Amino acid sequence: MKNEYICESSIIIKAIIANRFGKNWAFRAITVSTLFLFIFIAPTGVIFTADAQTALKEISFIPQWSPQAQFAGYYAAYEQGIYRKHGLNVRIIQGGAYKPSSEILEKGEADIASIWLSTAIQKRSRKIKLVNIGQIVQRSSLMLIAKKSQGIKTPEDLNGKKIGLWGADFRIQPEAFFKKHNIKVKVIPQSYSVNLFLRDGVDAASAMWYNEYHTILNAGINADELTSFFYSDYGLNFPEDGLYVMEDVLKKDPEAICAFVRASIEGWKYAFDHPDEALDIILRYMVAANVPANRVHQKWMLERMKDIIYPSGKDGTAVPGTLRKEDYDRVAGELKEAGLIRDIPDINAFVFRCEGNVQK
Repeated sequence: MKNEYICESSIIIKAIIANRFGKNWAFRAITVSTLFLFIFIAPTGVIFTADAQTALKEISFIPQWSPQAQFAGYYAAYEQGIYRKHGLNVRIIQGGAYKPSSEILEKGEADIASIWLSTAIQKRSRKIKLVNIGQIVQRSSLMLIAKKSQGIKTPEDLNGKKIGLWGADFRIQPEAFFKKHNIKVKVIPQSYSVNLFLRDGVDAASAMWYNEYHTILNAGINADELTSFFYSDYGLNFPEDGLYVMEDVLKKDPEAICAFVRASIEGWKYAFDHPDEALDIILRYMVAANVPANRVHQKWMLERMKDIIYPSGKDGTAVPGTLRKEDYDRVAGELKEAGLIRDIPDINAFVFRCEGNVQK
């Protein structure tokens, strides 16, 4: 359509010039330039350059859950035009309990997915050729919470207690934690509610720092009444959310894949620099997805995401977008120790490093 328009315009220009100015070639050259400039000016006065005419590359992305501040950086990158600035037209697919992001990625229904590192290593060990293109979260937020009133202040105090644990990958760290401290506990299957803990049905419960921990605080229990065991503080840091792509998709267009990583990191930086705006964005998506939207809780989640994406202290050397070898070795080693993988995948095949994919 555009080419036809340009072609027809060119013919019209030539006809006008030939009839109006005859053989005055110098004047004709000036007029051609002027008329072409006029044609390529939009009603807004913006000149369409060659760059502006370049088609955006299509990328589909699925986070591992419904819209919430855990994924604010991606929604901010989309809404603020950061993906488009990097030459991408991104479609964000809504994840959830019935749409595991890793399975959607395997089926080819998304180009890029957010997946936990422990999940990705297990899949790679089963010859599923997914590749880590950017490790966004650098510090694990999985934790165990207990009430001090139950006499629990140290890991050893958990011995013989009833502990609420989630299933699948959520059990790897706590079981390694119990083994490390030589304690035996009575495991109680835990749902995504913390009601059992609040009603003293368990002595300790699993929680994500950015989510269930805040729910417990909002239930009326003060932080100083709790004993919090962060697995990352006990030598069991399992970085969680990372960006993954299938090998064949990566090979087709590594430039577009790396552009997505860079733009996503820029989106996270924007979200942290403009928290109120980021919250407005994510709350709109939550409402549209019919997900309960609480601004106070989402604000807490966004602040904690900053803590685990840009950790301070001993994890301060971690850089968003980069998977550190020591973290990979730690997670893979624990998976093998737990019998969840037979062999540790080669990190060089598991990780693809995009040049310049890091923004401090």
